[in-house]
Amino acid sequence: MTSTSETTAITHIIGGERIESGPAQHDVSPSDSTDIVASWGAASEDLARQAIEAAVAAAPGWAATTGAQRGEILTNAGLELDRRANELGRVLAREEGKTLPEAIAEVRRAAQIFLFQGGQAVRNRGQLIDSVRADVEISITREPLGVVSVIAPWNFPIAIPAWKIAPALAYGNTVILKPSEAVPASAWHLVDVLHRAGLPNGVLNLVLGRGKDIGDTLTGSVGIDAVTFTGSESTGRRVLDRTSAAGIRAQLEMGGKNPLVVLDDADIDVAVTQALTGAFGSTGQRCTASSRLIVTRGIHDRFVDRLGAAMAAWRVGHALGDGIDMGPVVDQGQLDKDRRYVAAAAAAGREVVGGQLEEAETDGFFMRPALVLGTEPTDAINREEVFGPVASVIKVDDYQHALAVANDTPYGLTAGIITTSLAAAHDFRKRAQAGMVMVNLATAGVDFHVPFGGRGASSFGPREQGEHAREFFTQVKTAYVAAGAAS
Repeated sequence: MTSTSETTAITHIIGGERIESGPAQHDVSPSDSTDIVASWGAASEDLARQAIEAAVAAAPGWAATTGAQRGEILTNAGLELDRRANELGRVLAREEGKTLPEAIAEVRRAAQIFLFQGGQAVRNRGQLIDSVRADVEISITREPLGVVSVIAPWNFPIAIPAWKIAPALAYGNTVILKPSEAVPASAWHLVDVLHRAGLPNGVLNLVLGRGKDIGDTLTGSVGIDAVTFTGSESTGRRVLDRTSAAGIRAQLEMGGKNPLVVLDDADIDVAVTQALTGAFGSTGQRCTASSRLIVTRGIHDRFVDRLGAAMAAWRVGHALGDGIDMGPVVDQGQLDKDRRYVAAAAAAGREVVGGQLEEAETDGFFMRPALVLGTEPTDAINREEVFGPVASVIKVDDYQHALAVANDTPYGLTAGIITTSLAAAHDFRKRAQAGMVMVNLATAGVDFHVPFGGRGASSFGPREQGEHAREFFTQVKTAYVAAGAAS
């Protein structure tokens, strides 16, 4: 079923107030240009500063609440997200373009994140340590940073804000969320759920707008204590410049060019399934996508033939359609970028399987998954993040060659291997230069309760998610107390 729903008028949410601004802009579905998901107005710098002021004003009161109080609110939000997963998943699918099952699963993941971090709110452990001096007691505790600016991308418009906002709130920080202008409705619904769960006014503020207009304000202004960002490497470097100059703590996730190694001894069914879903799930629009398929000679031809057939069988269409395997690309700009990379590879003499525009009943940004064969590690398509349904294949001689090619990238987010060899799997886990390693799994697909992050150009700062989120969202205090000092 591909019928659409009504247009929602959404606002900024600052200090608990719903504020309209600017001329109305339309949030258009990438599946259907006639489907207006939401109308909204962009924030000005003054409105962004108003959000900072609201977060600063609310910070002392929120920090003074108990972990149990904060945890209860996060738990309530998680339970509501779970109850409304089908409803909110539909909004997400309309707005971002991933298939409805993927969108519903994303909302449920956000629910799991809030439930987990709700529990973490009462586990902000410290230490008691003996001093080197007699009769002195030392305690080491963690306290909130203050105001956290969250700059979120469009590709996971509910899950990524959730895994930043939830730990920030759990540990007593106040938050300003600026989502991508491509997905304002998903962010608005998430913030609304948190306020319905009992969040006090000013603790979580939503500002809608473009990074070029309000990004500098939200990453370098007085009142901001930390910035957590997910997006492109170029924008991440600008954020780092701003935060460094202002002395603000930063956490950056900036993409990947993730290798999936397929060895001769691999189970071919596992290899094809994991490569297909890893490269083209969520329309390939995720930083963990299996975008470089590094395949040894003995299995190369069989693997390529089988993967090409599986790609051809995939149904591409409207995100809300029944039985759809892959939805549209997010917008015209991303579609143009994807096709430029494919065209450049073909012009360089590489063979391209798929990659055509897909005709559909609605006017959307539909492209078939593309596989580029016969590539070299130095090709642009193997060095630069495309961020779409485009994967390349590199033929290698053996495992050692595959490992060297896998590590030959400025990025280091995730890496995977498909093999039945315990020795190769063990060695790859140790020597792959990535923050996350997968064995007989796609590079995409991570759990909510363990660290997320990479190396090199992929990441900067402490890891996200799980217990490790505490490293970024808290600061350490060491207190010395002399015994008998108090009367």
